[in-house]
Amino acid sequence: MFKINPREMKKMMKRMGIEMDIEELSDAERVVIERSSGVRLLIDNPQVTVMRMKGQTIIQVVGEIKEEIQEMKEEEQVEIKQEDVELVALEAGVSLEEARQALLLTKGDLAQAILLLQSKRKT
Repeated sequence: MFKINPREMKKMMKRMGIEMDIEELSDAERVVIERSSGVRLLIDNPQVTVMRMKGQTIIQVVGEIKEEIQEMKEEEQVEIKQEDVELVALEAGVSLEEARQALLLTKGDLAQAILLLQSKRKT
């Protein structure tokens, strides 16, 4: 992973005729991205750069991503059959516990759970 020097980036953008304000947030400890699928992306000790240009703000985050599946509330949980867990685990190539979590997250939808786990493995 390479570190981007905000001063150098600002000089380069100025040479291209683009005026922008660049600030590095050196005290950032963690970045959390919560997705609608219930998966949280956690980035500890990130390198965060904020760029402002023409009324727009761009935030660049560099670091190691960890994924976490959020627990569902009791009223949202559904009963998951063991054979469904085994099928999802087999199809997605994951452990039974990961398959169970994905099924809980997708409210028992087998296809959605398999797709969620497969997309998780690609990132």
